[in-house]
Amino acid sequence: MGNGALDGAVIAVAGAGGPAGRAALLRLAEAGATVIGSDNDPERLAEAVDAARYAHGGATVTGDTVDLLDLDSTRDWAARVEKEFGRVDGLVHLVGGWRGSETFTKTSLDDWDFLELLLVRTVQHTTLAFHEALQRSDRGRYLLISAAGASRPTAGNAAYAAAKAAAEAWTLAMADYFRKAGGEQGPTSAAAILVVKALVHDAMRADRPNAKFAGFTDVKDLAEAIAGVWEKPAAEVNGNRLWLTEKP
Repeated sequence: MGNGALDGAVIAVAGAGGPAGRAALLRLAEAGATVIGSDNDPERLAEAVDAARYAHGGATVTGDTVDLLDLDSTRDWAARVEKEFGRVDGLVHLVGGWRGSETFTKTSLDDWDFLELLLVRTVQHTTLAFHEALQRSDRGRYLLISAAGASRPTAGNAAYAAAKAAAEAWTLAMADYFRKAGGEQGPTSAAAILVVKALVHDAMRADRPNAKFAGFTDVKDLAEAIAGVWEKPAAEVNGNRLWLTEKP
């Protein structure tokens, strides 16, 4: 277990209690990383951490209940991770959520208020909390999971697409920070965006056995793509959108 680019790495996973978070914990632990998950649901987080520990008995997988809507709490989490493990080599941002409407005219701005907190504010807080530690790493990576709709919004998804686009812009600004910090030698750390149409997992398929989920990315494939980012040089991925679905 673990003889590649992630062997010995310390990776934080925000939103670790959901299906994508579970898959990421499992894959990162399999690759030999020390993994620290966070979620606002302690029971769901504990189940995800236990599953990764059980699957990979030699791995270090822990969980912290963190309020990512509070900047001080998020900064405290980043400081704890670096103090306890000596370094931070990655932050995988898997905090998700969706709200939409039948038509553009029926869009509720309450949906924007909800999604702005969930999809934008949490990104702002994790980037601001972790950017210095990631820059200190020789393989630092910040990964945002985004949606193709951010590049081509539909009428009923105005709030969701706008929130995802804002999160992407914020992440690309962090990438520019890494680029400038690298100077003439190029960046040693990177911020990148993994783009999906939507995610699917086994429970969704069980609930809807006749659904095709065309263009959806399985959470296991997403986890594989996440781990693969560390196999590439920082300069190759920094500031880029890595498409896991067809470009719109």
